Amino acid sequence: MKNYLLFFLLAFQIGIASENHKITGFLNLAKPSSKKDTIPNAIDYKKYFFAYTDEEEDDCDACGCSASGGSMGFSSMLNSNFVGVRYFNQNYKSTDGLYSNSKWYTENFNTMQVWARIPVIKNVQVTVLVPYHFHDRATENGKQHISGLGDITLLGMYRLYQTHKDSTLLVHTLQVGAGVKLPSGKFNETNSGNVNPSYQVGTGSWDYLLATEYTVKRKQFGLNTLLNYIIKTENNKYYRFGNQLNYSSTLFYLYQVKKYIFAPQLGFSGEIYQENYQHKQIVKNTAGDIFFGKIGFELGKDKLSLGVNAMLPINQNLTGGNVEAKYRWSININYAL
Repeated sequence: MKNYLLFFLLAFQIGIASENHKITGFLNLAKPSSKKDTIPNAIDYKKYFFAYTDEEEDDCDACGCSASGGSMGFSSMLNSNFVGVRYFNQNYKSTDGLYSNSKWYTENFNTMQVWARIPVIKNVQVTVLVPYHFHDRATENGKQHISGLGDITLLGMYRLYQTHKDSTLLVHTLQVGAGVKLPSGKFNETNSGNVNPSYQVGTGSWDYLLATEYTVKRKQFGLNTLLNYIIKTENNKYYRFGNQLNYSSTLFYLYQVKKYIFAPQLGFSGEIYQENYQHKQIVKNTAGDIFFGKIGFELGKDKLSLGVNAMLPINQNLTGGNVEAKYRWSININYAL
């Protein structure tokens, strides 16, 4: 199933590059043509929540890019440009798998993150993520805790294509980008030998991101799809985490009542991991993949917005079956720039 999904997403995003203008977009809420084609009173909030025309700089209205392993996204469905604070939690269970009745232990990965999406020049935006991790897990010797600054991520996105403002049916936006993850988080070599080698606050390595994102909208409905690939390098402890592919597709709806705008979201996402290496030798049972269903919403008023998302695994195969993801969820508060 995952192969079909990846093929669909690749074709969906690459195909837009040759899209004919006859099927290009309808919704330009910054300059609505009639009341029935727009959200009521939407023009009062266009600066913060809706699509801009080709002539304006802040026109990425529904963008996301999950590239840090959490698949929780790099952006907001409401705010084109913003600064905010986000908390997300990931819950796992792991076992050494030595015996059929080996005990399973709970692992909680917690992250408090300052994040921002900032316009640089026309068609270019930079996303910055500064995480602080505080993880805990149960072991046969009792509770274990680690905490500290994580790996800082910088990602630049360039708008390669956008529907012309005189379009009559759909709005299309295609972005491509690249970025880097700095080795600002501490890598613990001892933890890399555990069942879950990702129990870290950092990889200790310089990693590189390639990303592509496609959004299509009609009236208040929209679909956002993305693919990104993380190229990971060896750290100074001679350990290299495997390269990682992330994919996601999210259906959303923009609904406004008086001064509030509400955007429910429903979709799926997935991650595919290659094997880790230590001293250039493959580390067994470190490859894997996982496929999530996800649901969430964003609620905005003036320049402030609140977002909540939850993800549940549908299918997974992590570290040879010795690690199971249970759920992920996040909450964020943003201030529109």
